[in-house]
Amino acid sequence: MMVLWGSLAGLLMYLELVYHFVGFGWEEFRPAYPAALIFAWTGVETLLIGALRGRIKRVCFVLAVCFPVVWTGAQIVYLRIFRQPLLWEAVVRGGGDALANYWREALAGILGALPFLILLVLPAVLLGLILKRRGWSPPDLSPGQMIKTAAAAPACMAAGAMVMEVGKSADAEYYEDYHEFYDPLTVARTMGVLSMLQRDTVQEAAELMETVVGVEMAWNGSEGAVGSGAGTPGYHLAGGFSGPMVQVADRFQEDMAGENTGQAGEDTGQIPGESPGQAGNVTQPSHPQAFSLDYVQLHDLAENDHQTWLADYMEGQVPVNSNEYTGKFQGYNLIFLTAEGFSTYAIDPELTPTLYHLSHSGFVFENYYVPLWQTSTSDGEYINCTGLIPDGQYSMRKSADNNMAYTLPRFFAEEGVSSFAYHNNSLTYYDRYLTHPNLGYDFKACRLGELSEEEWGDKIFPMEHPNAWPASDLEMMQGTMSEYLNLERFHVYYMTVSGHMNYDFSGNAMSGKNREAVAELPLSENARAYLACNIELDKALEYMLEQLKEAGQLERTVICLSADHYPYGMTEEQYEELAGKSLKEGLDQYRSSLILWNAGMEEESVHITKACGSMDILPTLLNLFGFSYDSRMYAGRDIFSDREGMVIFNDRSFVTDALVYRKGKDPIWLQDEFGSWIVPQEGREDYLAERKKEVKDRYQFSAYILQENYYEDVFQAVQPMGEPGKS
Repeated sequence: MMVLWGSLAGLLMYLELVYHFVGFGWEEFRPAYPAALIFAWTGVETLLIGALRGRIKRVCFVLAVCFPVVWTGAQIVYLRIFRQPLLWEAVVRGGGDALANYWREALAGILGALPFLILLVLPAVLLGLILKRRGWSPPDLSPGQMIKTAAAAPACMAAGAMVMEVGKSADAEYYEDYHEFYDPLTVARTMGVLSMLQRDTVQEAAELMETVVGVEMAWNGSEGAVGSGAGTPGYHLAGGFSGPMVQVADRFQEDMAGENTGQAGEDTGQIPGESPGQAGNVTQPSHPQAFSLDYVQLHDLAENDHQTWLADYMEGQVPVNSNEYTGKFQGYNLIFLTAEGFSTYAIDPELTPTLYHLSHSGFVFENYYVPLWQTSTSDGEYINCTGLIPDGQYSMRKSADNNMAYTLPRFFAEEGVSSFAYHNNSLTYYDRYLTHPNLGYDFKACRLGELSEEEWGDKIFPMEHPNAWPASDLEMMQGTMSEYLNLERFHVYYMTVSGHMNYDFSGNAMSGKNREAVAELPLSENARAYLACNIELDKALEYMLEQLKEAGQLERTVICLSADHYPYGMTEEQYEELAGKSLKEGLDQYRSSLILWNAGMEEESVHITKACGSMDILPTLLNLFGFSYDSRMYAGRDIFSDREGMVIFNDRSFVTDALVYRKGKDPIWLQDEFGSWIVPQEGREDYLAERKKEVKDRYQFSAYILQENYYEDVFQAVQPMGEPGKS
């Protein structure tokens, strides 16, 4: 019995150590819970194998040895490719997509991880050889041994439960990561791949149970962080590392003394003076950016605790006020791009002159971040298009059946403006043929995917090389712009793909196409190939501007571009080589560029030092285009408002104008341009606690909006004069 149990437990412990070392080094590993889980798991396996007889016993033993090796190997490869653990939802929902589109990346990932995969397989092979040489086979357990095993395994389970109870009582982050706000990457990094597998399996089972039989289980979705925000006013801070700073230390101390009594994130009611992101004072009285909501009806519509929490939360929020940029682009066209794998370091005055021009004029955001989410590109699109934080994996897919009443196309439609969306991949990838029409777009792609030409052929736009991988962004522009250029007004959304990994000259068609332009650069192939494929994006933007100018639309069109994620197809060392500097400080890896440009701003560029991120794009655009919108509908905030900047990351790390907080690390407190701390020493503990609470609330808000299809309730509770897009 002990040989069997010890062999299985020892194998799992070895696999955990290899996985952790390969994926994360030795940092942050907490062995208590995974050790208890391993002994409990292998105890159950020992009991099962010992009770079986004959051939089925041997088959089960082989499976108990081989499955963890194969699964851990798959986790290592997936982590190295996507920087996220492999979850059941990705296997079930994304398996077909991955095999059809990512086989090159998977092959490269397997080859790159081959030494570690051999390390994983080696002990299993050695174990088999040793046991075979000794003539050992899985034993038949006696009744006494089965009783001992049956008693010992639950004791290990109880030990694991005790670890969690201690974490709950101590309000420890590992308990929060595992139970309240499940973050698979953090769980895998701190508690091991088996702990992540257990948690993920329970969650999938809970969601399946709810779907099939309508039973809601406690593990479905996040549980914690209720309330309506932290307890101090929002500070009018200008965050970051450069540019003019607002003097806020005295105001912070006044707030802490109780002279201002609003909740975190509330407006003070004062019209803000000149600050980063604002060229001068507001010229007209500001007004709340909010609909008239019937909160009685909103509470009456609540059918569960989640919906009640949402009603309470929204009622407790103070809307963002309008500002001097409200309506700056009213009546204009908008072309909005989510650029695959785009990074600040793809911008070069000679290699990518159009990107350089657009990013260095118009609005220039000096502290802009793009977090990496669990379903990298799809989640990046989701947060760009909805202003909501993704909830687990495949949030965009999950939204396909929801009422998405407060997205850009819905507001443009109220003004009679058509909205188009294009992607130079297949219609079916990430189910965009369902999700994007639900956002309000007329969506087209360059390939059908698994759909029939008879039914979907009119949703294909022409491209010279539609099957290239990755396909050309320039060809996408050439095949689509004629559809809308002659309209009086338009809103267009593009999801690009030319910047997709892998970054090499043999498997990346766009890198190969533009290879000559980067041939002489003193960089590795990976860095040169990355720059080369982004030259194609630059050509696409150059063509776009030329066509807009030729059609007489350039002056009245706004260009907005943000990444879906940083180029995680590079290792940390390769990305730092591209950047030409270390990116280990704080959350610098996720710094990026937001392009927000109009030809009329050539002589009046505005530099914004406020901390901001991709979740802020939608409310910022709604404000700029003068739509009557409700700022409480989103996790993000209008960047030009007087709210403190905040960027939230997948593991609930965050950046504000005063602080960079990375979970598991010491906070980095920021100074103003005069070298004074933005938050004085005596106020830091309260400030950090309040911001953590605000992060949890915004995370919770976004999750429940998606899970509960809550915009449907909000839509019913909006008073007639507050409908989307109407003043």
